[in-house]
Amino acid sequence: MGIYVIRVPDIGEGIAEVELVAWHVALGENVKEDQPVADVMTDKATVEIPCHVHGKVIALGAAVGQMISVGAELIRLEVEGEGNVKEDAAAAASAPAAAPAAPTATATQTVAVTAQAEVKSEVKPSENPVKPAEKAPKKESNPATRPAARAPVAQARKEGERPLASPSVRRRALDMGVDLRLVHGSGPAGQISHADLEAFAAGQGPVLGGNPQYVERHGEEAIPVIGLRRKIAQKMQEAKRRIPHFSYVEEVDVTELEQLRQQLNKIHGATRGKLTLLPFLARAMVLALRQFPQINARYDDDAGVVTRFEAVHLGVAAQTDGGLMVPVLRHAESLDLWASAAGIARVAEGAKTGKLGRDELTGSTITLTSLGALGGIVSTPVINHPEVAIVGVNRMVERPMLKNGQVVARQLMNLSSSFDHRVVDGMDAAQFIQAIRALLETPALLFVD
Repeated sequence: MGIYVIRVPDIGEGIAEVELVAWHVALGENVKEDQPVADVMTDKATVEIPCHVHGKVIALGAAVGQMISVGAELIRLEVEGEGNVKEDAAAAASAPAAAPAAPTATATQTVAVTAQAEVKSEVKPSENPVKPAEKAPKKESNPATRPAARAPVAQARKEGERPLASPSVRRRALDMGVDLRLVHGSGPAGQISHADLEAFAAGQGPVLGGNPQYVERHGEEAIPVIGLRRKIAQKMQEAKRRIPHFSYVEEVDVTELEQLRQQLNKIHGATRGKLTLLPFLARAMVLALRQFPQINARYDDDAGVVTRFEAVHLGVAAQTDGGLMVPVLRHAESLDLWASAAGIARVAEGAKTGKLGRDELTGSTITLTSLGALGGIVSTPVINHPEVAIVGVNRMVERPMLKNGQVVARQLMNLSSSFDHRVVDGMDAAQFIQAIRALLETPALLFVD
């Protein structure tokens, strides 16, 4: 038997370290060649690390959430033959035990599950039984996260029997919705104290009418900020720290645009695909940016250089299970409505499934963000650093509007956009949004270059 070590590969682009975001294997597991063993994340993408050989996992090099240097040991396997490490299997197997081993994925998951179980419910007696000769060591935990011991189960007092309690305890029990007849009193003659009431409530005992909404709850859950969520946090912090944001909000009448969209879908939807509002917005931004090239730019504030782009590489903010990502629709200026719609759908789906390449996750020059039906009335989107502008789309609603002296129902929608005030003046930002508004309110202009 031999030892085979898989190291963190050189992912390129000068990356010196990566974050371990997921293990796909556990200690003692047999793995096959080309089987994924771990996911690591760089500043730009998540990369899947495959196994190179058949073997058995005997050591994991890091815990989920840790940073690992390129070239560092990621996983150690026991394999048939010599392997790629000049040491015997016994020495290799014992080495991790001598040093403080990083928690494995299984261990990490176990801790998380245990923590959640402590918060949400008590462990059933049949789960994880401990033999009398192998008593588990007593674990100390934060009292705030440990459920209070359930008060002794008390039989309901007889009809008309009044439990002993002070007026303040009775008032508090009424506020909490707790039936004092069911609370065990630890005081003289069974008198109920505030501590008895708290213990009963923490134990999730019966409440008046079976309604638990007034029962105090003391559970806590600590969630490590790792992987994509950590990248999002760092990106947002960097953007707000570096960029002096200012926002501009404008209302747009999209009645004609919505009618055009529905008509185009009716005629071409079956053959060309359905159109949402986003490809119309993308086209309007492309046309408006021709007048305002300073907005289609990236600002390297360390070097003091603003780079303006003729190409519009449109970032499209997409919500995924892991958090917000901004895949890139490259050369949006060269796409018609249906090509834009297909491209937006493709990169959004790729972001959700994690199947986009690096070139589709980097290099955007301006970003379009929308929460769809959840868009609200106004938002203040955060600029995708190092860009200098982001256009946000709010919810479309039908409201009464005065038009040509008549009150009519119109489809209205707000654009909430943010700009880097170091690069974009307020007047230019306002004119840019007004140019987009004019294109959307007269959609025929979208087809005229």
